[in-house]
Amino acid sequence: MFVTPAYAQSTGGSPVLDLLTGPNGIIVPMLIVFVIMYFLVIRPQQAAQKKLKETLANIRRGDTVVTAGGILGRVSKVPTDTEVEVEIAPNVKVTVIRSTITDVRAKGEPVKDKD
Repeated sequence: MFVTPAYAQSTGGSPVLDLLTGPNGIIVPMLIVFVIMYFLVIRPQQAAQKKLKETLANIRRGDTVVTAGGILGRVSKVPTDTEVEVEIAPNVKVTVIRSTITDVRAKGEPVKDKD
């Protein structure tokens, strides 16, 4: 006889439930992997998106920006909440959508109030 009677006896629980939650289960390691992924990938990405959104909301005249197309320019005017006028060369100004700005490289001088 190759199999002892102890192996043939059941533990009384559901074999599927034992497979998922037992010592060799799948659920606990999957939860651990998800928690690690959350702290290493998802959370920093959300923080970066929040920072970019805040930076885009605070764009002012004189800021040096990078557009999604890789064009560097200096903000010359902020006419609306969604558009920004960027000077990409001397006397060459283009209007870009604020959400296409990927980076603000240098903050410009604050605009002085008119007396």
